[in-house]
Amino acid sequence: MKNWLNKYFGFTKREYNGLLFLMAVLLFLAVFPYVYDLLKDKQEPATAVEVTAIKQLELVNMESDNRDGYAYPDHARAVRKAPELFRFDPNQIDASQWQSLGLSAKQAQSIINYRNKGGRFYKAEDLQKMYVISPEMYARLKSYVTIEGGATDKFENKQPFHKDTNPRPQKELAVIEINGADTVQLQEIRGIGPAFAKRIANYRERLGGFYRKEQLLEVFGLDSAKFEGIKDQVRVDAGQLKKININTAVFDELKNNPYLKYKQINAIIQYRKQHGPYKAIEDLRKVAILTPQNIQNLAPYLTF
Repeated sequence: MKNWLNKYFGFTKREYNGLLFLMAVLLFLAVFPYVYDLLKDKQEPATAVEVTAIKQLELVNMESDNRDGYAYPDHARAVRKAPELFRFDPNQIDASQWQSLGLSAKQAQSIINYRNKGGRFYKAEDLQKMYVISPEMYARLKSYVTIEGGATDKFENKQPFHKDTNPRPQKELAVIEINGADTVQLQEIRGIGPAFAKRIANYRERLGGFYRKEQLLEVFGLDSAKFEGIKDQVRVDAGQLKKININTAVFDELKNNPYLKYKQINAIIQYRKQHGPYKAIEDLRKVAILTPQNIQNLAPYLTF
């Protein structure tokens, strides 16, 4: 390198040595901070006081994390409150009050949904029909159930219950004729809310009217438990049925009938075209695609 510098730059020996010294100084200055830190870490170990302070700080951080629910996830899990028993009307209390009695949020919402669809409890034993209430829970709650005429407080009141010595007479149940009633009148039936009233009216329109009470069981969502609760509050006037002449009816007049499928309607019309008018309900038995149940269901609605 020396010969190269002399050849191209004309450096003397003294200048060459000076250049080397300058490069060495610059290199030293560049690496000195890193070497100093390395030597310092090795030569100055933490004192006993510093080690103790560090451990104490770690314990404080661990305790803080534990209180906040981060260090130990199990501590962060929500714990359901112990049940608080109080007198309640199952037709009135809200989801939070059901949870206070010991139900989960999902179980409480299931009961609220049942009530929103028109469901109602008439006696304590009705709680047993709710699948979310176990036999053990029912046994715990039944003596606290008060329906219509029990405690007059706002349910949160935990005062002892005193029997009313002068109970008010209960309103007599209305009996509604379901073929002529509108949706407002249908809601006078205890246990029927706006949603069920609308479903009953819509199904009645498809049928042409009810000819017996048991047809209410065909309404979507109206199960046997609800039917038992309302059957004594309804009556049927079969004279209000809307009947169809089976010999003149076209497809559109029959398509909404819940007892017939499209293929069966087409078969009824085609048979009539090929064999002439039907003379009696027995003639429908000649339409092979119709079942005895179809014919029995249709009979009150047909004229010939």
